[in-house]
Amino acid sequence: MMKVVKIGGNVVDNPAMLEAFCRDFAALGGPKVLVHGGGVMAGRLQEALGIPEVKIQGRRVTDAETLKVVTMVYAGLCNKTITALLQKEGCNAIGLAGCDASVIKAEKRAPLAIDGREVDFGFVGDVSPASVDADALNGLVSLGLVPVICAINHDGKGNLLNTNADTVASSVAAALGAELITCFEKPGVLLDRNDDSSVIPHIDPQSFERLKAEGRIADGMIPKLESAFKALGQGVVKVTVKHAADLLKDAGTTLSL
Repeated sequence: MMKVVKIGGNVVDNPAMLEAFCRDFAALGGPKVLVHGGGVMAGRLQEALGIPEVKIQGRRVTDAETLKVVTMVYAGLCNKTITALLQKEGCNAIGLAGCDASVIKAEKRAPLAIDGREVDFGFVGDVSPASVDADALNGLVSLGLVPVICAINHDGKGNLLNTNADTVASSVAAALGAELITCFEKPGVLLDRNDDSSVIPHIDPQSFERLKAEGRIADGMIPKLESAFKALGQGVVKVTVKHAADLLKDAGTTLSL
């Protein structure tokens, strides 16, 4: 079965952790696709350039200058670093943004009403399973290549758009009818975010809403899990959230409808 693995920005920003993850990913059997973030690096570069970083409900507001930064980081340094590390491990990776072979098209997000005010996210693209060219990705996999996809997509009109990497991973997994594995720097979804031993073994939509209301699931974890539950309803076979070091282990939090 096809596996889509998503790796978070905090792991991408940690050279030792990223190298270990790439070694494990290369050893992961069967057809596979990797989707990565890079928000930590992008945020640091924004700060160095004096460009304010703005996030609302865990999602980055992307103005024209921020789009330049995230494109440089996601489609450039992060994507090519990961691709090179996988090649080192004998994994024939090919780095892609959505515009490459038009594997993913996005639609620019319209302003949204959030907490009683209208929010324009700027150059942010929304994607769905229908946005993904599954035939193109399956074709690359059939050639023995391993797609490594960043969160920069295009609208087909010459414009680049920034997309939440968890949404990209969920949409790719749904389009491919794959298993989705989300890896980051924690051992799973935690009941107490300050206690790594408090992993919640299983979450369904009802417990997700309760945990959100209690404030136990917050910030960037909300869009991560929202995307995962949506993917389960769109054909994803299984979703697991786990530590990057546990990729090859039966561990973490399993999500189900």
